[in-house]
Amino acid sequence: MRILLLTHNYEPELGAPQQRWGAFVRRFRERGHHVTVVTPPPHQPRELLIDDSAYPRPGQVHLGRYGEVVHRAHFRTQGHALGTRIVDQVVTAADTTRLSIQRLHRHRPDVVVATAPAIPTLGSGAVVAAALRAPLVTEMRDAWPDLLAVANEWDEDAVPPGRVRALVHSQLIRAASVGMSTIQRRSAAVITTTDTFAETLRDRGLTEVHVIRNGAHPVPRYPRHLPRVPDGELHVLYLGTVGRAQGLGAAVLAARQAHNAGVPVRLRIVGAGAEYEAVAEMAAKGDVPIEMVGQVPRHEVAEHYAWADTLLVHLRPWPALSVTVPSKLYEAMSIGLHITGVVDGEAARIIRETRAGATLSPGDPDALAELWAKMVADPTSLAVGPEASRWTQVHADDDSLATRYLAVLERIARRRG
Repeated sequence: MRILLLTHNYEPELGAPQQRWGAFVRRFRERGHHVTVVTPPPHQPRELLIDDSAYPRPGQVHLGRYGEVVHRAHFRTQGHALGTRIVDQVVTAADTTRLSIQRLHRHRPDVVVATAPAIPTLGSGAVVAAALRAPLVTEMRDAWPDLLAVANEWDEDAVPPGRVRALVHSQLIRAASVGMSTIQRRSAAVITTTDTFAETLRDRGLTEVHVIRNGAHPVPRYPRHLPRVPDGELHVLYLGTVGRAQGLGAAVLAARQAHNAGVPVRLRIVGAGAEYEAVAEMAAKGDVPIEMVGQVPRHEVAEHYAWADTLLVHLRPWPALSVTVPSKLYEAMSIGLHITGVVDGEAARIIRETRAGATLSPGDPDALAELWAKMVADPTSLAVGPEASRWTQVHADDDSLATRYLAVLERIARRRG
């Protein structure tokens, strides 16, 4: 097959979407498929740990790590404010559309895959698929358009002051919601990463919905977690995106409450994102033992896992997030690291059913502080059995996921042919 992937995030950037598609593209290429990727150069602020002399430039075409052909689209340098990110995504989507149609019309793809959460990428995918007369597969890695229901909580600049601007904002949100729903309905297939969001879409009348979860990617030099010898202190690690959906300010409050109650908890936050500076500012107040590390390259992840007693998986109490599962959950399960899951819905159910750790509902720092106090009092509660790792071998194995993804794409390509 000729597979065209449109994505706002791709290697050599760091992050869950990049790992997901790096794993898939590698396996698609190994099985003889031609993969073309249209994506901007790496440009996330303070989130890249690569030499910027090595960056590909907009307009360039080059071979990726697995032999895929990568076309680099234009972008706008973005900050962490929501407005700059939206502008960047719109600019990239527009140039992605232009590049795809201009350069690929002679060698039309058999299928176009557009992957979100960058909403404008879905619009680009719809236009490109129509222009190249190819079926469109939309991949919803987040619960769109459901997350738009809490758009006013994303960022301070999400709802500008003034009644007129607020009205314009609400109309834009409504238009985006209608647009995404329309694209989903007109797609040859919709891919989700969780069972619960797939069921939500089926309840809305979509019939061609498939679940292809995120993978439990191997951790370099760390195949299995070796618990620390108990020393009376609880090491809590957060490793991942420090963004709006994670709401890590509540974890900082919980760590402060535990500290004030005399509970020896040390919190380490490793990652980057839109709320990193705000969380770091909160963490710096007082003498609470909280470390803000920033983002680290993949080969340094092992040392942070080895330091940890439990991995914190934390989301805000937004209804749409109850149908999502953070990809870091699978990684921790695969190596047998205890999980503190401040999550609802499918993520909480997986943790409980596999005995991978402890769960509580988001939005309650007091309860989180109390849970950590119980872990300090009873270190044996941090033990994790083999069920969690076995679950990832069945449900989050990259080889199996790639095989299922290809089966969907091949069926759609044959239907088109």
